[in-house]
This record gives sequence, C-alpha cells and structure tokens, in this order.
Amino acid sequence: MQKFIVRVESEEKRFSDKMEGECYALNAALDEEYCREFVEKAAAESRIVLFYGEGAVKTAVHLGADGVILDLGVEGLKEKMAAVRKELGKSGVVGLFTRNRRHESMIVSEAEPDFVVFKVWKDGFESVRELTDWYNDFFLIQSAAWIMEDGVPTEELRTDFVIK
Repeated sequence: MQKFIVRVESEEKRFSDKMEGECYALNAALDEEYCREFVEKAAAESRIVLFYGEGAVKTAVHLGADGVILDLGVEGLKEKMAAVRKELGKSGVVGLFTRNRRHESMIVSEAEPDFVVFKVWKDGFESVRELTDWYNDFFLIQSAAWIMEDGVPTEELRTDFVIK
C-alpha cells in the first residue's frame, strides 16, 4: 500500500493542532520562520520533513529536517550524492528525481538514494505507469510518484510513495 507524502508549496497550508500526515515535503523557498515552526511541530509529533527546491540541503541542515528531495541530473551524480550525504549526515534521507526514462532511472538508482522520484502528469500517465512497473520489478530502492496535477490515478502506480 502506498504511503503519502504531503507536499507543502505555500504558507497557506497551515498545520493544525495535530499533523495528519506521516511525512511532508516542504519547498525550501518558503519563509524561514514558517519552515522552522513546521519542522519543530513535525519533530514534536515524530513526523518526517524533507525539503525540496533550490537550497534544500542547506535549509534541511540549518533547520534540522530529516532530509531532502533533489534533482541532481546524471552528470557527476555519484560525486554530487556523496557531497549531499556528507552534508546531511548518515541519517539524512535523500530522494532523487529521475527523468522518466529507464536508463536515467538506472543511473539515479546506482547513486543509492533512499528513494527515486518519478514526475507524473495525466498526459503520458500510461508510459510512467509502465516505467514504474518495470522499475519496481528490477530495483530494491523505493520509488515515489511526484503528482504534477489533479486527476492522476495514483492507485494504478506501483510506487511506494505518492507525493502531492
């Protein structure tokens, strides 16, 4: 069964007295004070917070978040990944985006992230579904679907996580 990661793209998404999700992906471009409060609240409730976007690693380290979701491309990926792991520390969680192609998903997996992220739109959904099926047949590294728009049938994807 898929687990959901709640994507927080704006400060309009306020957290209530009790956080419902188990894991949150926060945009690193959000106001630092908002992010600090969010990370503190999540930590108090044993929730996971991952940052994404420009400056994600520095923000995660600075605020004591659990990890990051990054798009590092494939050029020099192992070296970039080693630098990220060093900066985050041994317990830091790293998710890596891949372009929706088999070859790139293999290269990204070789860098040993904690999970690989596939972007999913309604248009082209079938090809991504086939790709994630193939990926999960051959790789042990967990996968996530980063939902780009409403109306994507997430239950048809064989990913471990859905990020929306």
